[in-house]
Amino acid sequence: MIKDSKIYIAGHRGMVGSALNRKLKAKGHHQILTRNSDELDLRDQSKVMDFFAKEKPEIVYLAAAKVGGIYANNTYRAEFLYDNLIIQTNLIHASHVFGVKKLLFLGSSCIYPKLAPQPLHENSLLTSELEPTNEPYAIAKIAGIKMCENYYRQYGNEFISVMPTNLYGPNDNYDLETSHVLPALIRKFSTAVTNQSKKVTIWGTGSPKREFLHVDDMANACIYIMENVTANQLYEELNLTHLNIGSGKEITIKGLAELIMQKAGFNGELQFDKSKPDGTPRKLLDSSTLSSLGWAPIVSLEDGIKMTLNDFSQLNLAS
Repeated sequence: MIKDSKIYIAGHRGMVGSALNRKLKAKGHHQILTRNSDELDLRDQSKVMDFFAKEKPEIVYLAAAKVGGIYANNTYRAEFLYDNLIIQTNLIHASHVFGVKKLLFLGSSCIYPKLAPQPLHENSLLTSELEPTNEPYAIAKIAGIKMCENYYRQYGNEFISVMPTNLYGPNDNYDLETSHVLPALIRKFSTAVTNQSKKVTIWGTGSPKREFLHVDDMANACIYIMENVTANQLYEELNLTHLNIGSGKEITIKGLAELIMQKAGFNGELQFDKSKPDGTPRKLLDSSTLSSLGWAPIVSLEDGIKMTLNDFSQLNLAS
């Protein structure tokens, strides 16, 4: 990507989009297009087409999505399916119509089957049943992957997809009803310290294993891929539909809770509500393909949690 390229970040106010914005500006890119949802409803095809016709972006990072944790995915199933399908469809098709030079679609590791072999290789896609609690969201993301692949196969578009592991960092969602596990724990333990609570209760047994990646690492990986990986290389040479982006390390939910508990300075009791669902028992991405292409993360989980606790403290939500 040359410094003068017009770059559109769809979802620039979200965690990944805002990290991309920061990292691209730091690299000297100065023509970055952004629109909030009041300015451009990505579910409205005519407005999306008008935007592309007027602004003519050359590069697109498709980070816009309706996202949430187990509760949100399982409760708002129709919304997660509809909103994500229509947002990505509008943006991918408009990018084709208006000659975008390169597009990167961001998916989610929930696309993989619930009981796929671990670590999860890109080739595990569509080999067996999905985790029921987030099936609608996963189906939408799988459709986005296949759109990118087949717009390349039919039209030659430079559209590629990446699948991040569980992300965390600045601009995360800390709403306890809709957030993912790490930000939810950040809020619970920070609030417990502020309120001098004696115990913190978290969902499930604590036994599932998860992998986490700081969003700054994710943004760096996305930019690296856009600069170094072509659609032909992905689909033809590597024979893959997408690239995994992960840290390569995993931790149990209990271990994560204990780590955040320690860093937050909470000295009370940790309890597990075993009546709540655990979700997928294990979810570790096989990121060896991206590693072989020359990229590796730099932010450790311990350092990332320290940074995230500090970011959260600036929001004044611990009450």
